[in-house]
Amino acid sequence: MIRRSGLLALRCASGIFTRRSVSLQSRYATQHQSADAFPSQLHDPAAAAVLSSLESPHAPQTLTEKIVQRYSLGLGNQYVKAGDYVTLSPHICMTHDNSWPTALKFMSIGASKIHDSKQVVMTLDHDVQNKSESNLKKYRQIEDFAKKQAVDFFPAGRGIGHQIMIEEGYAFPATLAVASDSHSNMYGGVGCLGTPVVRTDAASIWATGRTWWQIPPIAKVTFTGALPQGVTGKDVIVALCGLFSNDEVLNHAIEFAGSEETMRSLPVDARLTISNMTTEWGALSGLFPIDGVLEKWLRYKATEATLYNTDALTFKRFSHERVNELFAHPISADKGAKYAKYLHMNLSTLSPHVSGPNSVKISTPVEKLASQNIKIDKAYLVSCTNSRASDLAAAAKVFTDASRETGRPVRVADGVSFYIAAASMPEQLAAEEAGDWQAMLDAGALALPSGCGPCIGLGTGLLEPGEVGISASNRNFKGRMGSAEAKAYLASPEVVAASALSGMISGPGWYQRPAGLTDVAIGEGNGSIGEGNRLMTAEEALERVIGQLEETIEKAEKQISPKDVPSTKGAQVTILPGFPSRVEGEIVFCDADNINTDGIYPGKYTYQDDVTVEKMAHVCMENYDPAFGAIARPGDILVSGFNFGCGSSREQAATAILAKKIPLVVSGSFGNIFSRNSINNALMGIEMPRLVQRLREAFSNTSPQASQQNVHEPSQNRESLDSPPPAPQVKPEKQEQLTRRTGWYFAWDVARSTVTIREEDGKTWTQSVGALPPNVQEIIARGGLEKWVKKEIEAGS
Repeated sequence: MIRRSGLLALRCASGIFTRRSVSLQSRYATQHQSADAFPSQLHDPAAAAVLSSLESPHAPQTLTEKIVQRYSLGLGNQYVKAGDYVTLSPHICMTHDNSWPTALKFMSIGASKIHDSKQVVMTLDHDVQNKSESNLKKYRQIEDFAKKQAVDFFPAGRGIGHQIMIEEGYAFPATLAVASDSHSNMYGGVGCLGTPVVRTDAASIWATGRTWWQIPPIAKVTFTGALPQGVTGKDVIVALCGLFSNDEVLNHAIEFAGSEETMRSLPVDARLTISNMTTEWGALSGLFPIDGVLEKWLRYKATEATLYNTDALTFKRFSHERVNELFAHPISADKGAKYAKYLHMNLSTLSPHVSGPNSVKISTPVEKLASQNIKIDKAYLVSCTNSRASDLAAAAKVFTDASRETGRPVRVADGVSFYIAAASMPEQLAAEEAGDWQAMLDAGALALPSGCGPCIGLGTGLLEPGEVGISASNRNFKGRMGSAEAKAYLASPEVVAASALSGMISGPGWYQRPAGLTDVAIGEGNGSIGEGNRLMTAEEALERVIGQLEETIEKAEKQISPKDVPSTKGAQVTILPGFPSRVEGEIVFCDADNINTDGIYPGKYTYQDDVTVEKMAHVCMENYDPAFGAIARPGDILVSGFNFGCGSSREQAATAILAKKIPLVVSGSFGNIFSRNSINNALMGIEMPRLVQRLREAFSNTSPQASQQNVHEPSQNRESLDSPPPAPQVKPEKQEQLTRRTGWYFAWDVARSTVTIREEDGKTWTQSVGALPPNVQEIIARGGLEKWVKKEIEAGS
């Protein structure tokens, strides 16, 4: 098989080179002649498909890039690719309990009317059990604002916002939807590119219909085999989080793929669960293909809307005409599209898995944990991850099967509290009609209103110190579902129900492990055919060969004589008025990875409204290093390690650095939310792993050793409602100074997109960096996104 794949690749290789040489000929006007493809290639279906894709005037695009292309403004003839900054006008923007803070920001920037009321959806779902006057007042303010602006509004108790987005057809295949919540990734389960935004972005979309986005690197996750009986979508994502636990997809967009047979084993509800928890895996989106499985689901929803739904708008969102149009012009990734990462999993080798305790990076087969007799105190079947009617049915079946086997009604184990809450009222009604809801109540389950509740540590039934809980939700880091002194596990609805019934972590016994099967078959990499302990399909081999050839050609182009290829060295980026053409200063080095937003700006100040700029400057970085304020000076360039700014979504982490009069932060990589908040608040940032490495070679001679222990929810972080956990801060073992004046100088020539470093001994070196596009320059030059929006509003009036 490997030899056959290799032969096929070689056949296509000659065709790829000839087709690409035509492109090179037209680009550089050389005198080289190019041959046509061999006739045999045109008759080979696989080769012909690749050659056909190469006739396109642009490079092959991923599904993510194609959807972004549709919703980007001002592209002209440009075709987007990973890494590009774009101005987005998303199809839909959803906000939830944070709609009122977003509204306050919206009004503070001078906006009074939402740009496009059909672009906005508001839901109340997070703190629905809170009947305090202050929360009820906030809910009334949100509802009144929604009515005044004529936007679609869903009150408390109607359901969780993400589920509403799916079941009401707002998140529709081949569209782009955003929400001010990190689990927007869930929309990818129906082929809709969903990704989170921060509140400032949401306010910008409300006011202008658009915001900015940088297309992340894109990872391809290929499934093979088929999901065995007794194994669920929750087991897939729990296993992925645990088996690929070294940040392989951190801040990536993910595209899931597989053969038609493989994908048939993943129904839409399973896909929604997987996409939802790509957030915990570290990704910014989790996109499934628009395929036959999805079409059947859409047909069902369209028929349902026609027969039962009195909401005419829902009928328009789910209609057979719209589905016909979608599949008349199907959208999918191009052959030969380039991905930053390639991961593989054979679903046939997967068994039920449990995540934890207290980390999604730990996943264990349920049978192994069952042998340890781990007693539980609480069980939860809640959240948008796994509380649809199919999930409720699976959990109810555990109890009804046990009753049938014993010949008597069974109940939740003594000492265990089992909480259930549907993802939405329609899902609860479906479970009630099927008898599943009542079956669980009869077994002793405690019903909660449809909403986020315990999943985000709000309301009834939270974990107390010393307790053990198992949940079908999506996050289990310390303190997320109650006390940081409790242990939390994640599992499928049937495993949660079985655990509630037995009083210990256990499965229902529906899965039978095949003889001789021990480990889950996974693979990684875009190297040689057969890498990752599995043989690739011919299609995968072709895609990889194309990618390798593209890289080879790019290298070859660099070696072509300068007289044949116009030099781009020194080509200048247009600098907009108000944006500096050059940024320079002495490097102050904070040598640590995973400096979180609490380290940058202490949480105790986050919700104080009277903190002055001078105070912000004084406390900047004090939780990381109390001496930072005395060492750093205005105009310095702050350089830190990797994943700078991880943790909560507080915008003050960016504004405090600006208050210190530091114009630029350089790191090996940034936390995604910090990266967005930086641009939104006019703080510039550059990722330069090479500079971090050189500084460490010069000053520490050691690399930090990462640890995933003691990751917990930051105190006073409830206002952000669903902020991701901070990664543990890690410093080199031999480090003597937390903050160091280096004597090195940093100079960024913005116009030429180059950085020049002058080290202490006078040695200089230069590195190219990404060009800063006009839309980002404009936001920074105007003082941040809010001020940019104000200008747009003034211009419009």
